[in-house]
Amino acid sequence: MPAPAWLRPILLGLLVSGLAASDARFKPVHEAEFYSKLDGRLVRCELCPRHCIIAPGGRGVCRVRENSDGKLYSVVYARPCTIGKEPIEKAPFFHFLPGQTRITLATAGCNQSCKYCQNWEISQSRPEELPGLDLPPDSVVAIAEREGAPIICLTYSEPVVFFEYTCAIARRARECGIRTAVVTGGYINPAPMETLCSLVDAVKIDLKGFTKEFYSDVCGSELAPVLAACRIAARSGTHLELVNLVVPARNDDTLDIRRMCQWVLFNLGDSVPLHFTRFSPAYRLRDAPATPVATLETAADIAREVGLKHVYVGNVPGHELESTFCPGCDSLVIGRRGYTVTANNIVNGRCRFCGARIAGVWE
Repeated sequence: MPAPAWLRPILLGLLVSGLAASDARFKPVHEAEFYSKLDGRLVRCELCPRHCIIAPGGRGVCRVRENSDGKLYSVVYARPCTIGKEPIEKAPFFHFLPGQTRITLATAGCNQSCKYCQNWEISQSRPEELPGLDLPPDSVVAIAEREGAPIICLTYSEPVVFFEYTCAIARRARECGIRTAVVTGGYINPAPMETLCSLVDAVKIDLKGFTKEFYSDVCGSELAPVLAACRIAARSGTHLELVNLVVPARNDDTLDIRRMCQWVLFNLGDSVPLHFTRFSPAYRLRDAPATPVATLETAADIAREVGLKHVYVGNVPGHELESTFCPGCDSLVIGRRGYTVTANNIVNGRCRFCGARIAGVWE
């Protein structure tokens, strides 16, 4: 299957050549972290809750971690299938360096199978099926430096499955004064999540629903490990934001939304930004309707009633709840329309009008 045009690597004016993918090119190149060797040259991957047991020559559910003669390797280390340049608001991150540019990067693969995935062409593909680049961490950082982008964002598919590459980029970026952010489904074991949070500056977790049934039926995964990852991120001090994509008749029950918001309040605090995002038909849910804006507004009302301070409505350009308001005086502190910042009234992390502290990373 040919890759859609938006997946063709954006080279940003650098002399980097895209290479056609092939089975030979994707031989194991970088030994994985977080795995155990078993008898008979089997390995058990311990990166995510699936704990895949992989025979020699086989790969895990994510399609990108391979057993080669009794050792586990990443076959996508330094081999992204797409790289681009976008506003940080598109992630979305609303409390992390607003108005700044991010370099975006992804490889093939994912450890979930969400029926509504908007990036299914890469998340549900083997790396051999996509075009790609040979791009080591140093080169990724060099692109960010040359483009004047203060953030590198690992996104689109699932940075968990290219964990070693993500961590190497974050280490090198930190040495060069560039921030890193991760957009993830949070389906990861505690130890690697702690490592990730020690290296990156911001994490956006897709809290896709709040029932075991939704995660099982729609995402092919489990809720509990995602909640554990959220707790680890909040405890680590790494900047954290949450997104809940609201799918009609799937995860829009108001009682479940209230339970989710209460969980966020009591486990993560009242200042974690929570985005309720509009669903558009995609992948295996093309027959489902788009989310009514009123449903998103109801969810936002529930979150604010529960006591969350920073609640947003996403994928509705021009909506009032795209913007950030001071929890102290209710003044507009960050104005937004779509991915554009229209006003910034935060000074030294505080509201310009009343001096209340606004949780986030602002400079």
